[in-house]
Amino acid sequence: MFGSKKQKPRRPVGNFDTLVSRKTSISGDVHFSGGLHIDGRIEGKVIAEEGSDAVLRISEAGRIEGDIMAPHVIINGTVEGDVYAGAHLELAARAVIHGSVYYNLLEMAMGAEVNGNLVHRKEPVGLLRQDAQAPRPHEDESGITGTREADEIGSGKDSGE
Repeated sequence: MFGSKKQKPRRPVGNFDTLVSRKTSISGDVHFSGGLHIDGRIEGKVIAEEGSDAVLRISEAGRIEGDIMAPHVIINGTVEGDVYAGAHLELAARAVIHGSVYYNLLEMAMGAEVNGNLVHRKEPVGLLRQDAQAPRPHEDESGITGTREADEIGSGKDSGE
């Protein structure tokens, strides 16, 4: 009766094709598909192949100094940068993130730490290009900061008036 219904896992469970070991340090961007497990240190962006169902897992000993862009992300280490998880983000008890987190589905254990913004994104498409499409803040003559997109909507410029 209870529990007889089997549920699918929320994230892919499987093999990790690539391991960055504890004694390894990489400087530069890392592009991957499949599974990537990090026990070492990466200074640069970690980017999953677009359209893939890639999984990035950072262990307690792992550290990334740069942005992360992947559909499935599991963090138990330290990240100094923004995290873009298109499908699922899991923050384990020892996760520490110094940056903003963009997620669709978030699972966060007690003890996990995010020093930045948490932004829910229902649509994973476009997370990789988010910086190029984001409205840029500006300051008008009165010293008030806003976005050009908001000003155009408020002034009727977007409707051709």
